[in-house]
Amino acid sequence: MFNININKYKGVFNMNKYTKIGLTALAGSLVAGSVSAATLGVSGGAAMYYSGGDDKANTGNGWTMSDSVTFSASGDVNDIGVTLSIELDGDAASGKTNSGTSYSSTTSMNVVDSHSISFDFGDAGSLTFAGHGGDGAMSAKDDVMPNAYEEAWDVVSGADAGIINGHSGNNMFTYKYSHDSGVSLTIGYINASDAVTDVSYSDMGIEYTGVDGLTVGYAQGDVEAVTNTKSDEHTMYAKYAFGPVTVGVQTSEKDVDGGSTSDTESTSMGLTYQVSDDLTVGFGNHTIEYNSGEDQESTGVSASYTMGSLTIGGAFNSVDNIANTNTNDRSAYELGLTFAF
Repeated sequence: MFNININKYKGVFNMNKYTKIGLTALAGSLVAGSVSAATLGVSGGAAMYYSGGDDKANTGNGWTMSDSVTFSASGDVNDIGVTLSIELDGDAASGKTNSGTSYSSTTSMNVVDSHSISFDFGDAGSLTFAGHGGDGAMSAKDDVMPNAYEEAWDVVSGADAGIINGHSGNNMFTYKYSHDSGVSLTIGYINASDAVTDVSYSDMGIEYTGVDGLTVGYAQGDVEAVTNTKSDEHTMYAKYAFGPVTVGVQTSEKDVDGGSTSDTESTSMGLTYQVSDDLTVGFGNHTIEYNSGEDQESTGVSASYTMGSLTIGGAFNSVDNIANTNTNDRSAYELGLTFAF
């Protein structure tokens, strides 16, 4: 972490040429806002993965990596905390879409991944505008069950298509508020755009953590990414930690307008056991119920071991009837070595 004092650079630039251009706007800005010294920070991480076991997915030689460096700049404007965050991610350049198990069909050369600007209003909450990489109430809570590595439906290719997770996209607003009682509120919003959602999207979620070890929450959103294909999606969950054990249960539902056969429901549960300060093992189950055909059923076991900034983890997941297809059963495993800086 290092500091740059913006105020020390006052007067460096010759403004004589611009006194007749935008002088009123400049003066108004100076009166309206007082900027404190900015703080610049850098954090990052890197990981190596080995995956296999899925005979229906092309994972190359099994070895992949991910890397990420995030730059942040923060300061106060009239007692409002402002933070700019920009992530440089090699995965974005290579076209990778998740932790070493699948790739996009086309290669992107844009190494700038998640980026956002946030406004901290103190007791009144915070507002984040994410040009990319934002989360609303639903997408952040698609599966919050305890696990030691990844969700029971992850790692296996194609098993995530039916996950009920609302909608997220570029240029998303997210407002968050937390109360001392343990109640927190999240509201997400995306303005209508053909590239993201044809009808403006919004969702909301509420969570309570006022009882030691207990977390309960609910989130809901109306999705209409394509005009006249509206669906109401919601989820509710509860987790409880006692001693070294954490257990959880979650249920979600997607109702498509017009009584569509595309309606789905999902239930999931998770359990982790903290063997020691460094070692955690977990078990999870996730089921998606369809109006007809076979339900998609996922089961997974996972473990992770942490040594300072180094984490070694892995999961073995098995999914039956992927995407409501009774001939599509798959199993896969993934091992990961992750460094945080």
